[in-house]
Amino acid sequence: MRVSVFGLGYVGIVSAACLARDGHTVIGVDPQDQKVKLVNSGQSPIVETGLPELVEAAVTSGSLSATRSAADAVASSDMSLVCVGTPSRPNGSLDTSAIERVCEEIGAAIAEKGAPHLVVIRSTILPGTMRSVVIPTLERAARMRVGSTLRVANNPEFLRESSAIADYDNPPKTVVGADDPAVAEEVLALYADLPGPKIATRLEVAEMTKYADNTWHAVKVAFGNEIGNIAKAVGVDSWEVMDIFIQDQKLNISPYYLRPGFAFGGSCLPKDVRALNYKGRDLDLDLPLLSSLIPTNTHQIDRALEMVAATGMRRIAFLGLSFKAGTDDLRESPQVALVERLIGKGYDLRVYDRNVHLARLVGANRTYIEEVIPHIADLLSDDLEATVAHGDLVLIGNPAPEFNELPALMRNDQGVLDLVRVPGLQEALGERYGGINW
Repeated sequence: MRVSVFGLGYVGIVSAACLARDGHTVIGVDPQDQKVKLVNSGQSPIVETGLPELVEAAVTSGSLSATRSAADAVASSDMSLVCVGTPSRPNGSLDTSAIERVCEEIGAAIAEKGAPHLVVIRSTILPGTMRSVVIPTLERAARMRVGSTLRVANNPEFLRESSAIADYDNPPKTVVGADDPAVAEEVLALYADLPGPKIATRLEVAEMTKYADNTWHAVKVAFGNEIGNIAKAVGVDSWEVMDIFIQDQKLNISPYYLRPGFAFGGSCLPKDVRALNYKGRDLDLDLPLLSSLIPTNTHQIDRALEMVAATGMRRIAFLGLSFKAGTDDLRESPQVALVERLIGKGYDLRVYDRNVHLARLVGANRTYIEEVIPHIADLLSDDLEATVAHGDLVLIGNPAPEFNELPALMRNDQGVLDLVRVPGLQEALGERYGGINW
C-alpha cells in the first residue's frame, strides 16, 4: 500500500519504518525540518533499538521518505496514519490541538486531491474524540462528509519504548475501529502478516481499548509496589511472593475478575482486603490503591441503587441473592446489601434464589438467613415465574442459568436491570433492558 505517516515522533517513525520494511511505500510527514532531513538521510530521529538500521535500509531501498508537505504526502498515498502527540494539559485533560491541525491539513489535501483517501488515527485519544474532533475537523477542511471519498478509522498502537520494533512485530492484538467494516478490513490488511488476533470494532471501543490497557498496566505497577511495601515491612521478599503470584495464570493473570459488573463479595475478598489494609495501617504504610478497594466496591452498590431509582419503578423482582451463582453463600454478598438498601428506601420486593431458598430449609446458611437477615428471608420465593410477575423492574443479581429464560416470563411493560450481563437478554428485550456497565 501507499501510506503517509503524520508525525515522526516515537510511534510515527517506528510505524513508518516497519511498514516500509514490510513492503509498503511510506512517506513520513513532520513540521520539523530537522526530523525530515534526518529521515531522508537514512537516520532515525529517535533512539530505539534496531530502528536506525530499519530506517537506513528503507530509505536506501526507496520505500521510505519524508516531507513537510501534507498536500504532497496525501497526493502520494492512499492512506494516512496520524501519529502526533496528545499530551496532558495542566488540568489533566487531553491536548488534541496537534490532531486538529493535522486533520485540517489532511482534509484540505483530500479536497484538492479529489480521490478516495483513508485517514487512520493511531494517536491515543479518549473515547468520543473521533466523532467530536477528528471527523468534524476533516469534514470541514475537506468540504465533504465521511463516505466513499473521505474515510476514517481508529487504530490504537501498543508499542513500548525500548522494545517498540519487537512489539510491532509481535502485537498482543491489532485493533481497528470503524463505522464501515470494509474500512476496518482495509486497515487490518496493513498488518496481515503479523501474528495475534485482529479485531474490527466500533470507533469508541477502539478508542477506549488503549485507555483500558494503559490504566490496567498502571494499576498492576501500583499493586505490585504496595504489596512490595507491605512485604518489605514484614521481612518478606516481595519478588519471591510475586514470582509465585504470576505463576497462577488461571485466576491471577487471566480474563477472570476483569469483566465489568457488580461488586465483589463472599467470604474471602472483602475480609482479606480489609485485613491487609489493617496490617498496612499497623505498619504505618500509606496504601492508596489497596485502601481504595472497599470504597470502590461500595460505590458500585451505590451505582446500582441510583440506577434503580432512575427507573421510577417501585415494585422489584430481585433474582439472585448469593454473591455468586451456584452457591448459597450470603456472607458479605453485595446483592444482600443492595436488597437491604432497597427495603430501607421503601421498595416493594420479592426475591428469588433457588439455592438460597433451599439453604433456608436445610443448608449451612440457614442460621444466617433466619438470624441475620430475617427481613429478607420473608421475601424469599422458590417460584421464579411468580417472582418475576411481581416486579415492574426485574433486577438480576447473579447469572443463574434459569435466568436465560427470563424473556418468556416477562410482560411487555416490565424492564430489566442486569448487574451481571446474562447472555442474550439485551438482544431479546431491546429498550426494556439496561445493564450496570453496558
